[in-house]
Amino acid sequence: MNRFLTATAALALTAGTAAADGHAAYTLHILHINDLHSRIEPINRFDSTCSAEDDAAGECFGGVARVKTFIDAKRAELEGENLIVLDAGDQFQGSLMYTTFKGDVEAEMMNAIGFDAMAVGNHEFDDGPEQLAEFSGEVEVPIISGNLDLSQSDVLGDEQVADHIILEVGGERIGIVSALATDTTETSSPGPNVIFQDEIEALQADVDALTEEGVTKIIALTHVGLPKDREIAEGVTGLDAIVGGHSHTLLSNTEEDTPSYPTEVNGVPIVQAYAYSKYVGHLTLEFDAEGNVLSATGDTSLLDASVTPDEEIAARIAELAGPIEELKARVIGESAEAIEGSREVCRAQVCAMGVLIADAMLDRVADQGIDIAIQNGGGIRASIDAGEVTMGEVLTVLPFQNTLSTFRVDGAAILAALENGVSEIEEGAGRFPQVAGMSYAFDASAEPGSRISDVMVGGEPLDPAKTYGVVSNNYVRNGGDGYAMFVDAADAYDFGPDLADVTAEYLAENGPYTPFTDDRIVAK
Repeated sequence: MNRFLTATAALALTAGTAAADGHAAYTLHILHINDLHSRIEPINRFDSTCSAEDDAAGECFGGVARVKTFIDAKRAELEGENLIVLDAGDQFQGSLMYTTFKGDVEAEMMNAIGFDAMAVGNHEFDDGPEQLAEFSGEVEVPIISGNLDLSQSDVLGDEQVADHIILEVGGERIGIVSALATDTTETSSPGPNVIFQDEIEALQADVDALTEEGVTKIIALTHVGLPKDREIAEGVTGLDAIVGGHSHTLLSNTEEDTPSYPTEVNGVPIVQAYAYSKYVGHLTLEFDAEGNVLSATGDTSLLDASVTPDEEIAARIAELAGPIEELKARVIGESAEAIEGSREVCRAQVCAMGVLIADAMLDRVADQGIDIAIQNGGGIRASIDAGEVTMGEVLTVLPFQNTLSTFRVDGAAILAALENGVSEIEEGAGRFPQVAGMSYAFDASAEPGSRISDVMVGGEPLDPAKTYGVVSNNYVRNGGDGYAMFVDAADAYDFGPDLADVTAEYLAENGPYTPFTDDRIVAK
């Protein structure tokens, strides 16, 4: 591919002087976020939109007004030094701001903050390539992804998504390359005309092209997840650092039980800053005169109540929130305890939110001859705290506007679905199956494809030859998250009620709801 875009950053034109004693000849500061997921407003400790009361009490985090404050302060602190601001993808999807405005607000806020480059995330395709194309026309930021072949697309091309870019910073050229996870065809909706190429091969080709251009400082801005970033560090030569996203990993030198910031693999520093605007990362790279990295230091910073939101941005957000505030604030039920919905839990084991959603799905269609419910863990995006539950909280948990799908498959397909669901558990993949009306056990140490055992439906062992009625969401039924075995299912109907509405109604009917987990999913 020959797509190429050059961008000139209006940044400080200062660089250190090369020193014979091995001291840095050039220092570059990289501020970065990833996986914002439309958390335009502040979030609570459960990563869902923060209430006005909690915000006033200083119990909220993040929000783009705090991101703006933090980055502006860093720019002032580092005035005269070399600094770039990067976004590792997934601005789309995750709150009512995206549901309502479909990327317009995210583009406006990125422009206000002043990013220098953005990687394409898988969720940028949630509403098809058309929405990404529209977003690219609104945002004043180069959008890049080097492993997408767009030659067959009549929607996306060079002007919307570039292979790689060059930023001119302090008299030096900084190459930015990028890659997007190849399973985006399963986790989102890029369509048949966006062709994915191997991440490592595509990155190596772009690094080689930049090297031929004489660029000696090359950063990978990726949306593939930390495990793949480790493989990239091992497999791609010529990279000086990787700024990643997708796995929502917190790398930190100050938070407990987290990998270090940066994490070094094969001499390549890798950084990531969790998700949802809760943290901003700051990586400092020191280069010698030949462009070799002498040191890589830094950390992520928590954007808590000590960071005052930018007043102008906060006022604009309040204005944008007006039309949807009434819907968000509507109380639909009550929970006796917090309902666990974190990705770390719901993508690895039975979780209380998964139980709630799957039970709600099955309850809604039980009179239709449906036996089991399957909800992908990746469709669960937040937890809910104890007390009154608002529609806004439910929509933050289930932001994708998925509808209930009912269909019929044999037991062999159900077994294949469960095997698919636990096949990438080590990577925290969103395909992990939360279920109702059935139970199963899995052994994560076994080879993928042979991990599932003890499958029971309605108190009886799963019969591979028997036909079962299944309810899921339209994303899974149409093959999302690797559930290809459901695509040709019999009697498929994908146009049931919105999953968020179903869950909200179930909460209302069973309130005050007491969250629980049971042995429907057992890890061996």
